[in-house]
Amino acid sequence: MFQHLSIETLTAWIDAKTELTLVDIRDPMSFAGGHIPGSLHLDNDGVPALLESTPRQPPLVVVCYHGHSSQQAAAWLAGQGFADVYSLDGGFTEWEHRLPERVERGHS
Repeated sequence: MFQHLSIETLTAWIDAKTELTLVDIRDPMSFAGGHIPGSLHLDNDGVPALLESTPRQPPLVVVCYHGHSSQQAAAWLAGQGFADVYSLDGGFTEWEHRLPERVERGHS
């Protein structure tokens, strides 16, 4: 089971340096064009490595374009044993619209 996460809450977590895993499931070009600082690009090829190397306890936040496909990904990841899984409401599109100064460009 996953939960919905507001942009305000994610911003507060990042500002408080809360331990979390932030994964962005958009296509590679979109990710390179801009993403939330600290996020990891995740595609189907990267899933096994994520499952193998990511701790299950810290919150896992899934980001997509508008907050729709991240819900399916979050539900699947919750089924893989992650304790706290969230889908970012509004996705990266809303994040960039509201917080343009908090967008990292290029590969991290």
